[in-house]
Amino acid sequence: MPSDLRDLLRSEFRWTEPEPGSGLLVSDRSGWWRDSRILDDLGPALAALFPDAAATVVVSPEVTGFLVGPLVARALGAGFVEAYRMGARRPIAEPMTWADVPADHRGDAQRLGVRTRLIGTADRVLVVDDWAVTGAQARGLYALIAELGATVAGTAVIVNECPPTVAAELDIRGLLTGTDLS
Repeated sequence: MPSDLRDLLRSEFRWTEPEPGSGLLVSDRSGWWRDSRILDDLGPALAALFPDAAATVVVSPEVTGFLVGPLVARALGAGFVEAYRMGARRPIAEPMTWADVPADHRGDAQRLGVRTRLIGTADRVLVVDDWAVTGAQARGLYALIAELGATVAGTAVIVNECPPTVAAELDIRGLLTGTDLS
């Protein structure tokens, strides 16, 4: 990954306090989506984290994954499949395969689903998202991908904050760590 992309990601990121005095900081990644240089380089940089993956499809969870995933799919010459959160929208009117996601960094459990017809046994799937803290979404998506008979190539994220044992177990690779954004 070009070091200038790392520098851009760091410079266009900020922590915000939505309620002054609350002490709660949330990540503001909106600067990443505003900068065309980041958008140009992000897909190829995330794809380069798995140079030998031979991925045929990228799967990404909503919401931010719907932006990042297609950038990586295009860089790989692969397809893209959305992983929807159950209950976030009206039901999709075709067969879906769902997986439970263990509690995430907020303690929330959820279900993620993909259109069943879009992933097959010949697929090698790269999971892509913007951020990983616990690996819960990757774990849930890996179960879903296995249920469909496809092969998981790994997970590429912009920021990897997973404990090293989790990142190694799930093969989660990131462009940055949480420390890079402190």
